[in-house]
Amino acid sequence: MLDAAIKALTQLFSRPFRTVLLKSAGLAVALLALLMIALYWFSAWLAAFGGAWAEGAIGSFVHGPLIVLGWVLAFALGFGLFAGAIFLMPAVSSFTASFFVDEISARVEREHYPADPPGVALSLPHAMVEGLKAAALGIVVYLCAAPFLLFAGFGAVIFFLAIAYVLGRQYFELVAMRFLPATQAKALRRIHRTRAFVGGLFIAAFVSIPILNLATPLFGTALMVHVYKRLAGAVPHGGR
Repeated sequence: MLDAAIKALTQLFSRPFRTVLLKSAGLAVALLALLMIALYWFSAWLAAFGGAWAEGAIGSFVHGPLIVLGWVLAFALGFGLFAGAIFLMPAVSSFTASFFVDEISARVEREHYPADPPGVALSLPHAMVEGLKAAALGIVVYLCAAPFLLFAGFGAVIFFLAIAYVLGRQYFELVAMRFLPATQAKALRRIHRTRAFVGGLFIAAFVSIPILNLATPLFGTALMVHVYKRLAGAVPHGGR
């Protein structure tokens, strides 16, 4: 697994990957920006609605304190949006990967496995559906794991392991579906769930690094191509 991670990192910033890196990072930034804007508008509307309701229910004398409270909430909202961007990055990565899995995988296969039969590109709608499902699963898992963050170091470990599970599952299945039908790819991931999870640990560590995590789709996909190829001897090709 360490060898696969080193190969993925080595290829990450190579010349053939730069165009994909720019496109992937640009899409991730755009998605995060849209999500943050949507969250900001919703929070602003909720604060305005709540302030108007409080003045109407309690009286106009609370107008001054509500303004002060609004400033406090604005500061908290700014911090919350920053934390939200960090929280949402793994889910955004999962969705972004669905757009580039074939381009990245094909480049890794050509460089490291030129003698092997190439994978079959997933249709974009199929890849997007898988990416959306993984992102939704990721958000649910993260929400379940988030309360454990209240328990200091223990909570951070639980949250990290949850991210590793989701990302390992997502990237392995996307790569495997280039060679196998979706049902077989998912079954293969379940059989090798430990290896997929360990790969997810490397991806989770990568996605936790600010700025560099914009390249997570490239690193995660390249890593799982190497992981899949190590299992390919026991897997019949051409099943898709």
